[in-house]
Amino acid sequence: MQANVTATRMQLLQLRKKVILAQRGHKLLSQKRDELSRQLVIVSRSIKPLREKVEEEIMETSRRFMIARATMEPEDIHAALDVPTKRFSLALKFASVMSVKVPQFIKQIEGDIICYGLDYTSAELDVALKALERSFDSLMELAEKEKQVQLLATELESTRRRVNVLEHVLIPETQETIKFIYSKLGEVERDNATRLMKIIDTIRG
Repeated sequence: MQANVTATRMQLLQLRKKVILAQRGHKLLSQKRDELSRQLVIVSRSIKPLREKVEEEIMETSRRFMIARATMEPEDIHAALDVPTKRFSLALKFASVMSVKVPQFIKQIEGDIICYGLDYTSAELDVALKALERSFDSLMELAEKEKQVQLLATELESTRRRVNVLEHVLIPETQETIKFIYSKLGEVERDNATRLMKIIDTIRG
């Protein structure tokens, strides 16, 4: 880098400004990195108990459906569930966490999940469907948080790389170039002073 640098005062001034901007950027990115790490820890800690809750709810739902199947004829189950009356849709919006857009899921549900008459069905099928309905909220929350963790982790890694480049490459190299230009300018000034002294000595002689 130094071999391609023109040792002028104008270049020195530009490099000083570059170092100041790089140091400010390093400070801001370091703060962002620390806050991203904090947010990532917070979200990550909430995932484990939530995943356990989801697993419990799914296991309970599966158990209820198995009981329902044991108490009903297969054709009655198929007939009961053949025409669903409940509509489920998912809306997506985004929140910003340290300039990272993280998803937030909003469910929109219409109708009743019990989509059949009660003449040829067992109460266990009702319980199973209600258990499935209750698990929707936990499933969406888990998916939301896992996606947030993924996005925050990606942004954190990118921010760390940028901090390291500034801290270990750009700022040190620029500071070394500034020292190099100082040295060269000092040599030029000493050479000029020596030539001036020789001229003065010649004139006096």
